[in-house]
Amino acid sequence: MQIQDLPFSDPGVPDTRSGPRFLWWLGRNQLGGQFRSLAWGLVHFIAVSGLPFLVGRAVQAVVDRSGTRLALTGGLMVLCGAAIALGDTFLHRAAITNWITAAARVQQLLARKAAGLGSALTRRVAAGEVVAVSTGDVEKIGWFVESVSRFTAAALTVVAVCVALLVYQPALGVIVAVGLPVMALAVLPLLPRATRRADLQREKAGRATELASDTVAGLRVLRGIGGEELFLDRYRRASQEVRHAAVRSARMWSLISAIQVLMPGLLLIAVVWYGVRLAREGRIGVGELVTVYSSVMVLTYPLRHFEEIAMAYSFSRPSARRAAHVLSLERPTGAGGGGARGAEPPSGSDLYDPATGLLAPAGLLTAVVCGDPDAAGRLAERLGGHPAEGGPSVLLGGVPLDGLPLDTARRAVLVQDKDPVLLSGSLRELLDVPASGGVGAGDALAAAHCEDVLASLVEGSLDAADPMDARITERGRSLSGGQRQRLALARSLLTDPEVLVLDEPTSAVDSHTEARVAEGVRRLRAGRTTVVFTSSPLLLDRADRVVLVHAGEVRAVGTHRELVRAEPRYRAVVTRETGAEPGGTADDAPDTLEELEKLEEIEESA
Repeated sequence: MQIQDLPFSDPGVPDTRSGPRFLWWLGRNQLGGQFRSLAWGLVHFIAVSGLPFLVGRAVQAVVDRSGTRLALTGGLMVLCGAAIALGDTFLHRAAITNWITAAARVQQLLARKAAGLGSALTRRVAAGEVVAVSTGDVEKIGWFVESVSRFTAAALTVVAVCVALLVYQPALGVIVAVGLPVMALAVLPLLPRATRRADLQREKAGRATELASDTVAGLRVLRGIGGEELFLDRYRRASQEVRHAAVRSARMWSLISAIQVLMPGLLLIAVVWYGVRLAREGRIGVGELVTVYSSVMVLTYPLRHFEEIAMAYSFSRPSARRAAHVLSLERPTGAGGGGARGAEPPSGSDLYDPATGLLAPAGLLTAVVCGDPDAAGRLAERLGGHPAEGGPSVLLGGVPLDGLPLDTARRAVLVQDKDPVLLSGSLRELLDVPASGGVGAGDALAAAHCEDVLASLVEGSLDAADPMDARITERGRSLSGGQRQRLALARSLLTDPEVLVLDEPTSAVDSHTEARVAEGVRRLRAGRTTVVFTSSPLLLDRADRVVLVHAGEVRAVGTHRELVRAEPRYRAVVTRETGAEPGGTADDAPDTLEELEKLEEIEESA
């Protein structure tokens, strides 16, 4: 797999039983890249380790006054230098390829999981943790996967050099063969403590990221209630905790690094002291002493990869554990979710929720009134096939929605939640969404009454004469709340799904604009199934039927005017009455008739 071949056509099914198993699965899925990196690593490290032998032969040739051997050794050193350069170049290339492909595979898996779970993801995993996994954690996982092959090449090189020294000069080779494993294993007792500190640092950093993400998402609300300083103090404390944890972790790793420097120094002292004694006794030549000394010096280079693999594993293990946790999440399925898989519902089907008894007849505009906005949001997500918890599946034409293939269910039912996201880019890119083709962009924008929004976008874009080319900032922050809602509504209308579920689509829109939007939605969605969760009289009066859901069950069905006269619980929600009693009648609500008269006046002016 090369970088130009990304993204993967299929990233595969990961092993999410644990963090180490997930890392092992990633490594197994790119064995070709690992073997290429290993091969080039062996070329590079063996060439580096071969230089001391050639230097020793060159010194001995000078001592023996042998020009032929010196020339031959010089030629071999040139070839060795070329192998070092070639091996290092392609080792770096292969290692970076392994890093990027591993990170890309994890990101694709996370994106696929996020698309499959939908809104259920952020209910089960904090948004900040999702951000941390898809950014910093992905890099650490890629780091470990690519460092495995380099470590393997370094370890094989160390073993080969030890064997060669034992054969070349047994007296000094024994010291090196015994000392190198001691050097490599000297830091093992410190690794568990270093790993725990690294885990703690990652955990605290994840919490700080979650807090920062939540603060940014709710910045407008915080400013409105004057809570900026409170959350700033919280983030400051979380940031200081991360700093303290990072310092403690760095202390342990600096100690490990110091040991990695100290142990080779002690080994060099031992080799030089014993080698000088042997040379003075005439048991070894000067060239042999230089060879062994240089070999020990050069071996500190591949030995550094022992420390790197330990650091990479300790940092990537908690990252892999978090990624495996996110990837192990599954969509909640209802009791009927296992049946009828693959059987598509007939066109023009009713949408029915057995849990609440809510029925949205095909081709009608159904408004749903809930006293609890959170309950309304959960019910809207259930209707779209994103249940927050288990329960009977929503039925579309008698077919369980959970049993349909995901792409089929998404095409059939579209849910727009209370806070739809506008991605940065041009308006044309914002409206470039999968659609049936039955609704044009102009019709959708007109139905959502976006004329003033288009004018505002053109004014804010200096180089855009066409509103479709105007730029939209991240999350539409340059627009008002009502303008963002209407653009999001136009995007939903453009997709023209069989069933469209809207959760409070006009909560930030003024009453005159809301009346126009209500008429536009009704006109554009004529003959299509539409469900609107709202408590606005303007929208409710435009609905073909209105359903009151109270305490998780359907309590009343009718038109807006019928329910406002006959159902006190409905009247209490719609007119914001605080004193409505369950046993009340229409005579107890004189303000409601005035509300209806105002409604008619607004409709006439619209």
